[in-house]
Amino acid sequence: MYLGLGIDTGGTYTDSIIMDISSGNVMDACKSLTTHSNLIQGIENSIEGLNASYLENIEFVSVSTTLATNTTLEENGHPAALILIGHSINGPLSTDQILSIKGGHDADGNVAENLDDPELIENFVMQNKDKVSSFAVSSYFGVRNPEHEMTVKGIIGKLTDKPVVCGHELSMNLGAYERAVTALLNAQLIPVTDQFIRSILSVMEKKGIDADLMMMKCDGSLVRIEDALKKPVESIFSGPAASLVGASHLSNLKTCLTMDVGGTSTDVSMISNGIPEISESGAKVGGWSTMVKAIKMDTSALGGDSHVWVQTRTTIGSNRVIPLCLAAYNHPALIEILGNVDKPNVRLMDNIIQPTTFFIKSDLNKYESDNFKLDSNEKRILDVLDSEPLSLYEISNKLDEHILMFSSHLESLVKKKYVQQIGFTPTDALHVLRDYTGYNTEASDIGAQLLGEYVGMNKDSFCSQIKAQVVKNMSMNIVSYLVEDIKKTDIEKMIESSSSLNFKVNQPIVLVGGPVKAYQEDICKILNADIRVPKYHEVGNAVGALLGDVIYRTESIVRIDSTGSKQYVVFSENGRNIFDEYEESVNFALDISKKLVEGYMAGYGLDMSKINLDVARNDMKNGYGAKLETKIVATGIGNPRR
Repeated sequence: MYLGLGIDTGGTYTDSIIMDISSGNVMDACKSLTTHSNLIQGIENSIEGLNASYLENIEFVSVSTTLATNTTLEENGHPAALILIGHSINGPLSTDQILSIKGGHDADGNVAENLDDPELIENFVMQNKDKVSSFAVSSYFGVRNPEHEMTVKGIIGKLTDKPVVCGHELSMNLGAYERAVTALLNAQLIPVTDQFIRSILSVMEKKGIDADLMMMKCDGSLVRIEDALKKPVESIFSGPAASLVGASHLSNLKTCLTMDVGGTSTDVSMISNGIPEISESGAKVGGWSTMVKAIKMDTSALGGDSHVWVQTRTTIGSNRVIPLCLAAYNHPALIEILGNVDKPNVRLMDNIIQPTTFFIKSDLNKYESDNFKLDSNEKRILDVLDSEPLSLYEISNKLDEHILMFSSHLESLVKKKYVQQIGFTPTDALHVLRDYTGYNTEASDIGAQLLGEYVGMNKDSFCSQIKAQVVKNMSMNIVSYLVEDIKKTDIEKMIESSSSLNFKVNQPIVLVGGPVKAYQEDICKILNADIRVPKYHEVGNAVGALLGDVIYRTESIVRIDSTGSKQYVVFSENGRNIFDEYEESVNFALDISKKLVEGYMAGYGLDMSKINLDVARNDMKNGYGAKLETKIVATGIGNPRR
């Protein structure tokens, strides 16, 4: 046997699996709650649920995570400074520490303006090095000539040992704003990824696991852990990418659609002939458009832990809470509190003021080290919260204030992650309907009864309505992914006007994550599709983390020099080269592309006899048939496992 350990750390759960890679069989699996304040604990809990005799013989470890995605969505990245060379940006950026200096190049890589006085750069670095965790540098047409970016990186490196990220290191595509955003996000995510990887390595050492460690990127490929630390932005959508690869393996399908239902979101993606479909425009997350190559994905902010709340109607919100069933499983005293809770007036109710919401302090260490970020009212609320859930009215009594006086401050604490909110969720609805009973069903029953009374429904009808909404959302995501020019609102109207869309899906759909089996039959009633739920679907992401390939893509561009020299310029990762003859320049581009793939794969111990290499050439011509530009794209695919 050749045993591998796959680990996925998500927003709700950390999943671990052991697989005999030589046969593809999953030997053992375990799920554990992710412990955000101490990642090591959640990872360790998950691994401890596995057969210890297998752990002694692990030879390969690979991981995936949604931590980078969630950090970006929640705007919790570490502070970074940005230096722009040859341009400034009027659009939004996720930092206030920005310096724009003279410099940059033109589209042919020629110097457009000499680099500014180094003293400006030095002063900026000295002013900010104690305020930020890293620096990002992005130059105008830096992908055509990175000389100025590298000069500035060198200046920063002499003044501080903090990480420096250059735009040309992350993408060869044009687009000054997007490249700056990508470099900045990457810089802000370095400490987050570093903490995650150090946590994995710490647990491996404690468990005596001596094996190679790799990480899944957001395009479904694997990367060495050293490279993952340099480019953490490439782990955005790492979790969904792992689910896609895992679904393909577990269902034994080379081509399929995958729907990954997590605690926070529902994601649809596709794999064709064993290769994940890649988005043409790059990963978009939290309103930021990046140049990161990622799987093509349709995402909805509705998952198993989405908050269900009522007023005059029922709403399934986008914010994630701890399900009542899980909270009561961990805190049994919650059942009695829930059964005797005061019912708020419907006119006061919102997503915070609900009869089924409770609050618990999430991270004492964070509060003690970071409380200067809180206002006096927020500190007062934290002082009355404890390690056991409290209702709004219990908090009100402790503060001696009406709930309206502090509900907004409580909501702020939830958003800042100092406090965790407990509430009714789609997972609770499944418990009430007995479609899934993983935790405390009694808590879900009481919660459904309380909320149902506000909208004139019994608990079963209330929960059936919630389940139907989740199924409708899943179906809309699938159709939206396949037919991009149809709005989701139009799809929703079609579903509501008929019990079945009868929309034919030609590829099998594989469901992974949590209690997805509960939704399988109902989705089939709306869509004309072959929907499958494979064994080990609950840990499909951890399976996929273990099975990705090493994929390396490199682009080279050949174009005539616009200065009138009648020479040809080749732009590649190796820099800028000039030739007198067109065919000579194209041959050089082809040769350098192959060598770049070969050199990258050699770092993984893979020679070209073990690599599938594809080289594509695309010629752009003018109306007279003359070549304007030639793009060479080389893609190498190799298996990092023996």
